[in-house]
Amino acid sequence: MSAKKEDEKNKNGTKKPILESGRNCWRVEQARRAAFLIDGADYFKAFRSAVAEARESVFIIGWDIHSLCRLVRDEEPDELPVELGEFLNAVVSRRKGLRIYVLTWDFVMLFAFGREWLPLYKLEWKTHRRLKFRMDAQHPLGSSHHQKVVVIDDEVAFCGGLDLTHHRWDTSEHRPDDPRRRDPLGENYPPFHDVQMVVEGEIASALGDLARDRWRWATGKKIASPKKKGEKSPWPQDVDPDFTDVPIAISRTIPLFKTREEVREVQTLFEDAIAAARRFIYIENQYLSSFAVGDALLNRLKDPKGPEIVIVLPNKTSGWLEQTTMDVLRARLLKRLREADTHNRLAVYYPDIPGLTAGFEVNVHSKVMIVDDDLVRVGSANISNRSMGFDTECDLAIEAQGEEQLNLAIGEFRNRLLAEHLDIEPETVQEAFSRKGSLIATVESLRGEGRTLKVFDGHVDPEVDELVPEDAIVDRERPITLDEMTELFIPREEFKAGKVKLSVSALLMAGFIGLAIAWRWTPLNDWLQLEVLLDMFASLKNNPIFPVWVIGGFLLGGILVVPVTLLIVVTVLALGPLEGFIYSLVGTLLSASLTFSIGHFLGRDQVRRLAGKKLNKISRQIAERGVLSVISIRMIPIAPFTIVNIVAGASHLHFRDFALGSFLGMLPGMLATAILIDQFGLTLRNPDFSRFSVLGIILAAVGLVLWFIRRWLMRKTQATQA
Repeated sequence: MSAKKEDEKNKNGTKKPILESGRNCWRVEQARRAAFLIDGADYFKAFRSAVAEARESVFIIGWDIHSLCRLVRDEEPDELPVELGEFLNAVVSRRKGLRIYVLTWDFVMLFAFGREWLPLYKLEWKTHRRLKFRMDAQHPLGSSHHQKVVVIDDEVAFCGGLDLTHHRWDTSEHRPDDPRRRDPLGENYPPFHDVQMVVEGEIASALGDLARDRWRWATGKKIASPKKKGEKSPWPQDVDPDFTDVPIAISRTIPLFKTREEVREVQTLFEDAIAAARRFIYIENQYLSSFAVGDALLNRLKDPKGPEIVIVLPNKTSGWLEQTTMDVLRARLLKRLREADTHNRLAVYYPDIPGLTAGFEVNVHSKVMIVDDDLVRVGSANISNRSMGFDTECDLAIEAQGEEQLNLAIGEFRNRLLAEHLDIEPETVQEAFSRKGSLIATVESLRGEGRTLKVFDGHVDPEVDELVPEDAIVDRERPITLDEMTELFIPREEFKAGKVKLSVSALLMAGFIGLAIAWRWTPLNDWLQLEVLLDMFASLKNNPIFPVWVIGGFLLGGILVVPVTLLIVVTVLALGPLEGFIYSLVGTLLSASLTFSIGHFLGRDQVRRLAGKKLNKISRQIAERGVLSVISIRMIPIAPFTIVNIVAGASHLHFRDFALGSFLGMLPGMLATAILIDQFGLTLRNPDFSRFSVLGIILAAVGLVLWFIRRWLMRKTQATQA
């Protein structure tokens, strides 16, 4: 495919265009102006400037939003607020006829503690009636709305990898000790690198169509396009364009859902651009796990005449969940790529900044690809399976098509990115590239001490690697069907008529797995709404045997395979941090013990036959490594809580090791849940210094507990290895 792409010529003798409407992009529209905004400080400032000039409509479509996000940190004060929620309210209040629409992903409970609580209250009920806030739940189960698009009056639009939320603002200096890099609670966060584009003209109108269509899907309400009045453009002040009068393509990912057809333009553009590369491919991305993109890169590395490939990644992704899932998938793909790199044309780096707080890394969150300085794409799509077909995504792409000025502008953008990571001037990058003629040689010649790019190893803990399944449960490419979910846990051949005579125990096992599926894919899911469960707690709270009801609820929840995380959150919300934590801990451990006993009763043979290869793999690891595997499995969401307990009970694991591993594995998460719920509530009600002090003390106590657990794990690991 790559040779064919390279050799295809049109009648004028120029290379065939990569961008093709209806294939790898939705539309190609003209932009009067376009510019790259590198890092959050520049984007947030430009966003604030543009929205302040809005006259008719503003659409904010994103994965996350935070009303307390400070848009500027060190600018001269003006008449408008700096916090996002107050800023939007002030803008819509002073401009008659202006309407602002904010749409964010209706996130799953897993992300609850990284998000703003009560966003509907803060961005809808407390603000002007012409400021509309909605949460988007119109997507397949497990997928997310991941586009990051802002459109002002259909005249100016922003698109890229940045959401208007906390932990995103940073300057390109990424100073280790920058006091401005604090979240709404006053906590420092790591340096954050990302890219957004700002565009003006017909391309902005096209993004407006995309935003209105998404609003209609999420809310059922159709919003009319703004009227064209020929007013002053809301192009942000202080932003000089990198391009003028340039065609820009929009590429999307839209998952199959209800009557909506699947769109995979993002994936196709990745494949086509990689196949067309002749000299080099430069990539910055948060992840590296996509099967499709991985195969495309692997094919070019095998090609003797293929391009150089330079990839910049975060050394570690953010958060334990991503580090124990996405980092594992990244390591596996990198291993394949390095094995195929027989011509030494692959270089993978991560940005390193000396002096960062222990545990902090530069968060490379950008989604950028540059091919031969001829094509550049910036957007929301990660190089993950999810971004190819499971989450909604939106990227913008510009192709030079031999126009020298466009080639130069794309090259200057590449130089700026590398210069930032290498802590040098863009001109120095260009001089080295002109001398070396090789992108890898350029980077290698400029890497040095201090802030620089370091060679990325990507090693992950072998035990964690063993636990993460090969298929895309944690990084799906398409929505999962009920048949696929059933096949995941129960091999289809076990149910073929006449081949297996199911015993009572086998039917019970199948029933447990069926319930795990039913809570997610049937109307039973409606029973698990937070409000319903809290009302149930309130109705029972004055009952004299209330403790029995609570513990009984955990036991029944275990038998019915109700998600245990939801039960813990509801208990803490209803009873408070201390009482809720105690009840949750006791209830969870008793529920785990009960379902462990059920697994022991069912027997190892029946469970092994029905569990399938993935759960049997867990069973073998539990039996081999005992308490350490139980701790790991409790901290990594491989399978439903009850199913893991049953598989553990059917293995040769001693109950003592199971109970201890469950206690140690679940304790950190349960403590964090109780603390965060309590402190978020207190801080919202009374955000003063004393509340922050209490939060610091409690976090220190939790850290001490975790330190003791870590020491115990180290001793246990050394004993096991010996």
